[in-house]
Amino acid sequence: MSGTELTLTLSGGTAADARAVVRALEPAFGAPEEELPADDRVTVHTARFEHDPADPPPGGAPGTGGQLSGAVTVTVQGSPEAVAKARERLGHTFTAQEQGSVSGDQEQEWQLLLEP
Repeated sequence: MSGTELTLTLSGGTAADARAVVRALEPAFGAPEEELPADDRVTVHTARFEHDPADPPPGGAPGTGGQLSGAVTVTVQGSPEAVAKARERLGHTFTAQEQGSVSGDQEQEWQLLLEP
C-alpha cells in the first residue's frame, strides 16, 4: 500500500475556520488522522491526512467546507499529487490566492490565502 500524506497548517483563523477547511478536503482525502480542531485559544491549527490514491475515500464530490470568519493562511505540504488535489479542492470551495511555494524532490509545499 503506497500512502500519500498531506499536512495542513492554518493560521489567522478560528477553530471553526480550521474545521471548514478540513471538511473541504475530506471528500478527496478522507477524515484527518486526528480530531477536528476545537480550541479557539490556539492560533495555529494542523491536520494530517493519509490515504492511498489507488483507494479514494467515498464521496468524491467537492467539499462544501462552510464559511470562513475572515481571511486565513493555509499551508499544504505533501506529495505533488496530494498538494495539487488539495489546492484544487480549496480553490473550488473558497477564494484562494497563492502566496508562494517550495518544491523538493518528492514533496511540495504551497501557501494559500483563503478568503470567505
